[in-house]
Amino acid sequence: MAEGGDNSQRAKGSVLGRSISEALSMPETIPSMRRYFVNTIFDSTFVILGVIIGSAFSSDPHISVVIATILTSSVALGISTGVSVYEAEKLEQSIRIAEIERAMLRKLDHTTIERTSRVSVTLIALVNMLAPVMACALTVTPFLVLGGDDIRLAAEVSIGLAITLLFVTGFVIGRMGERNPFYYGVRMAGAGVMAFIICFLVESLV
Repeated sequence: MAEGGDNSQRAKGSVLGRSISEALSMPETIPSMRRYFVNTIFDSTFVILGVIIGSAFSSDPHISVVIATILTSSVALGISTGVSVYEAEKLEQSIRIAEIERAMLRKLDHTTIERTSRVSVTLIALVNMLAPVMACALTVTPFLVLGGDDIRLAAEVSIGLAITLLFVTGFVIGRMGERNPFYYGVRMAGAGVMAFIICFLVESLV
């Protein structure tokens, strides 16, 4: 019985691995993953910048509030973008499959095409959900390391890491698009610096 169960598990793992490989080989899967991931990293970093400025630079900052706000904002953004991307991609894949069905004059339910399409949508959504988690893990680290000893210093380091993340993201975009990576990196980092200045001025006036 145990051997039969192991064989069943291996068979399921083999099918899943093959489905993932087939989904990644679809022409729209990796470009969609890349596009959504970059967009969400950009959005997540800007949201976290706003959170840090609003909580860590306040007149009476509390480390627990700063960390909790960064974590909850990132989780909420991850769920929101993951679900929205899943629904959007599911709709696009449904339209694509419907067109194939009309061309083939048959339904594609429970076929390799339908299964691969479903796995592709899931992978795209999951990768997109990881973007806020990555941004959160990077920017919350200074607060976890320094604790409440120096919240202002932790905030400054965290903002520096956020700007660096934007630069790296822009650099990667430039490399992938065969453009000047430093130009794109500086442009995205510059947008982050501008957002920081504007948010800091707004926080100072409130």
